[in-house]
Amino acid sequence: MKIEAEWMRGGTSKCWVFEGEHLDETNKDLDSLLPRLFGSPDHRQIDGVGGSTSTTSKAMILRRPADPNVDVEFTFAQVGIEEAAVDWGSNCGNCSAVVGLYAIEKGWVTPNGDNTRIVTRNTNTGQIIIQRVGTPAGALPIVPDAQMPGVVFPGYRVGLGFEDPAGKTTGKLLPTGEPADTISAGGTRWTVSMVDAGAPVVIVKAEELGLDTARFESWQAGVMLQLDTMDQIRRQSAVRMGLASTVQDAARAIPKLAIVGAPKAGDAGTGDTGDVNVMMLSMGKPHPALAITGSIALTLAASTPGTVLNSITGSEPRSTLRLRTPAGVIETWSEERDGSLLVGVDRTARTIATSTLHLPELLGSAVEPSFVSAPSDISPLNEE
Repeated sequence: MKIEAEWMRGGTSKCWVFEGEHLDETNKDLDSLLPRLFGSPDHRQIDGVGGSTSTTSKAMILRRPADPNVDVEFTFAQVGIEEAAVDWGSNCGNCSAVVGLYAIEKGWVTPNGDNTRIVTRNTNTGQIIIQRVGTPAGALPIVPDAQMPGVVFPGYRVGLGFEDPAGKTTGKLLPTGEPADTISAGGTRWTVSMVDAGAPVVIVKAEELGLDTARFESWQAGVMLQLDTMDQIRRQSAVRMGLASTVQDAARAIPKLAIVGAPKAGDAGTGDTGDVNVMMLSMGKPHPALAITGSIALTLAASTPGTVLNSITGSEPRSTLRLRTPAGVIETWSEERDGSLLVGVDRTARTIATSTLHLPELLGSAVEPSFVSAPSDISPLNEE
C-alpha cells in the first residue's frame, strides 16, 4: 500500500501532511495507521517516518470543505513514540503554519496580492485561524527568506490569527471562573492560573519553583528537578478545568504548563529580554521553544486582571506581547477585525519533501516492549 504525503516544517515543528481523501482510500483506522507509518512504538521510530521526538512526530490531515467561508479544514494528530497511540485532543500552532502554504502550493488557493489570506478551521478545537502568507507580486517568493527564533534556516512567512480563541476546549477563558487558584502538590500550595485560549494552559510562577527570574538561562536545570511536582499540578488542573474526571485520566498533551517570571529589572521589552520569561512544559519536558497554541493562551492571560501573568505584565492594554523563550523572543499580537478578536503570531514554513510512503499490508505487531522502550534519560520534547 502506498500513501502520498508532504514532509513540511511549520514553525519549530515538523509534520507529515496528508490529504484526507488519500487516507480514506486505505480503509484503515487512523489510530492504527498513523503509528505504523511513523514507526511506533519505538523510541527511535526506526521503521517509520517519525523523527523520535514529539516535535517531529506529528501529522496534519487536510480537506477542502463544503463550507464556502472556509478554504481548508485540518486535523492535527500527535503521534505517540513509545506508545502506538494518537492524541487528537488539541491543535499544534506551529504545524498549523503549513496549512496555508500547502493550499497555495497545491493550487487550492490562488495567491492574491502581496499577502494571500487563507481561512482555515482546525477540527480538533473548532478554531478558525486566519492565515496570511506572504506572496509579493502575487506569488510565493522563489527563495524563502523569512526568519524566526528557534529555526536556523529561513522559510515562507505565515501569519496565524486565531479568531475569538477563548474557551474553544472548555467553553470559557477561565475554566474555573477564577483568574487565579490554589493547588496543593508535592507538599506545597501553588498559585496558578488556568486559561483556555488556543489550548488549555496552567500558568505557574517561577518564584514559587525557586527559579531565579534574573537568570532565565538557569531555569531548565531547576525545572528538571521538579518535573514530578509540576505534573501533579498539571493533572490536578486538568480535573479542575473539566478536561479529565480524575488525575490519572489526564491526557499527556493538555493542559500544557507554562512557567512565567518577570524579566530582569530594567530590561523589560528591550533587546532579547521581552515582556516576560516563559518556559513551557509539554509531554512532560521543557519545550525547546514555545507551543504556539499555548502562546495564544498566555497572550489573553496577560490582559486578564488577576492572573499570574497579568501580575507581571501589568493591566495596561497592549497590542503586542513579547515572550522570551529558550529559543528566543516570540512576539504575539492582538487586533479587532470585523467584530472579532484575532490573537496571532508570525511563523515560517517550508516544504521539505514530496513523498510516497509505503505501508505493509499487514500492520503486524511490535517487538517486545523491553526492546523498544527508551532509556531513562531519553524523553521526547513536544510540540506545537
